[in-house]
Amino acid sequence: MPAVEDYVARIEETCGEEKGAVVTFKYDRKEEAIAKIMKKAKLKNSLSGIIFDLTFQGVSFRMFSSGKAIFKGVKNKEAIHDLLAALLL
Repeated sequence: MPAVEDYVARIEETCGEEKGAVVTFKYDRKEEAIAKIMKKAKLKNSLSGIIFDLTFQGVSFRMFSSGKAIFKGVKNKEAIHDLLAALLL
């Protein structure tokens, strides 16, 4: 069974007033990861099929077709890992 680490190259926490995280998907698995996330998350807006504004379990995030996602309002890496597990597995 795949794990989050099979899809994610790295998770970087953002600093500032509103906590967040930047997730970079592995290049060879990014298309699969994007497809799985698009099935489970609710699409709010799409810009030319390149940038997607999504929500899942009350968390807003922006996903890019390049294989990156920016999550807003996540408390820590454990919370983002749990969210990714729900989206990808």
